[in-house]
Amino acid sequence: MEITTEEIRKLREKTGAGIMNCKEALKESKGDFDEAIKILRKKGIAAAEKKAGREAKEGLIGSYIHSNGKIGVLVEVNCETDFVARTDDFQELVKNISMHIAASDPKFIERDEVTEEILEKEREIYLEQAKNAGKPDNIAEKIVDGKMNKFYSEVCLVEQQYVRDTDITVRDYIARVIARVGENISVRRFARYSLGEDE
Repeated sequence: MEITTEEIRKLREKTGAGIMNCKEALKESKGDFDEAIKILRKKGIAAAEKKAGREAKEGLIGSYIHSNGKIGVLVEVNCETDFVARTDDFQELVKNISMHIAASDPKFIERDEVTEEILEKEREIYLEQAKNAGKPDNIAEKIVDGKMNKFYSEVCLVEQQYVRDTDITVRDYIARVIARVGENISVRRFARYSLGEDE
């Protein structure tokens, strides 16, 4: 089937994937736009996973001050080479992640950073809620697992819905940029300041 340049352009705008990748995905999906997005996401994530083991020590420290001057963010995002750190794609990623942190207030980057103490406290609360609702133990455990996943998606940066495109997570967004620049990218650390808030 014939794929138009307009369709390719639209898919490229939506996903940030390369022109040839967009064309191939549209062919593979027989022109189904949503299916083409899924194909690109799978490929992007696969490409990102292949690069995940590579060391990323270059990068940038980005900052964002919200327009009201009451929220500020500093974030360190790493890549493998200084060359990629200077690209528009990477610089835009750093800016967007700092804005996302200001808007979404994550507490951790990944779920393995959440302390055992916090996890135990959350589990206890959810278990108590389930039992108070009269759920049997086996059902209560499943409810707790579901609520813990939701908890991670609220407090872990890479699992949060990306504020500029809520169809994807921050991890998906980073994976798209990895697919474009061809290097491993990771968020190393961040600090978010809110005026008058205690440390």
